[in-house]
Amino acid sequence: MKGLILAGGKGTRLRPITFSMAKQLVPVANKPVLFYGLEALAEAGIREVGIIVGDTAKEIEQAVGDGARWGLEVTYIPQPEPLGLAHAVLTAEPYLGTTPFLMYLGDNLLTGGVKSLVEAFEARRPNALILLAEVPNPQEFGVAQLEGERVVRLIEKPKEPPSNLALVGVYLFDSHIFEAARAIKPSWRGELEITDAIQYLIDQGYTVEWQKITGWWKDTGNLESLLEANRLVLEELPPRLQGTLEETEAFGRVSVGEGSVLRRCVVRGPAIIGANCLLEECYIGPFTAIGDGVRMRACEIEFSIVLEGSQIDSVEPRIEASLLGKNTLVRGGMRRPRTLRLMLGDSSSVEMP
Repeated sequence: MKGLILAGGKGTRLRPITFSMAKQLVPVANKPVLFYGLEALAEAGIREVGIIVGDTAKEIEQAVGDGARWGLEVTYIPQPEPLGLAHAVLTAEPYLGTTPFLMYLGDNLLTGGVKSLVEAFEARRPNALILLAEVPNPQEFGVAQLEGERVVRLIEKPKEPPSNLALVGVYLFDSHIFEAARAIKPSWRGELEITDAIQYLIDQGYTVEWQKITGWWKDTGNLESLLEANRLVLEELPPRLQGTLEETEAFGRVSVGEGSVLRRCVVRGPAIIGANCLLEECYIGPFTAIGDGVRMRACEIEFSIVLEGSQIDSVEPRIEASLLGKNTLVRGGMRRPRTLRLMLGDSSSVEMP
């Protein structure tokens, strides 16, 4: 079995961060989202992986390389335009050939990996196996309608969802999916929808099976979901103190990277602080991820993500539910607002008078 990871798309819901970086490389708990998918495929025993890339191809290739660090053989497959998931499947057909494959959306995170799905597919050999999850907002996803144990209908982002069962961004297919993708027409969005391709398989009498996710799953395509995924990953964070803590208290699951110095700080986990950071007189609250080389002084932050090289200096109100891009600067002043909520792209600068 081969793997196919989709890492194209423009990431419009995460702008301005995605003006300067691929959405699949935005870190969760200081690790790019895409790397979690690569780890899941490797753990499932998949060795050959194709990655669909678009405008951010160079950045993705630089981050992933040849895949050797995960024991993978990675091939990059350009998709000229993001014309839908089924279009991505057709784009990858020369690479995939007749080999069954697992398709994984590169900005998705799920617990438990995909090993059990691969084992179920290989044991029963359906034409397709889809993964479903109960969600409170099914109108934002592809939705499945079931009759008993059988999938009868799939709808992409319906205005009136027939159920609350959303398609998780993991699919397993045999080569009949290429026939289906060629048979369908573009949707109202102008895209070849994978839901329509799977519906074709159902209508033509092919075997489409499903499994319900038992853990959690997040599509990290917007700020709220990204912060929630960060929270869920940090809840399983192993404590690890490799830096220097001077007059600093650390409570709960806290990870501090090599070369980092914390002076007169309070850190309440779960929280992760990268390597070579300098934090002085700061409060770091739960569910916070701070990247490498960050400088912080006289500030409070929680439930947030701060990317590498950023600086936060003398900010009086607590920063919450925020995402700060690489090399951003947030500096306080004499007059300060009572609260802050920020989403800053790379190299931003914010100064408060």
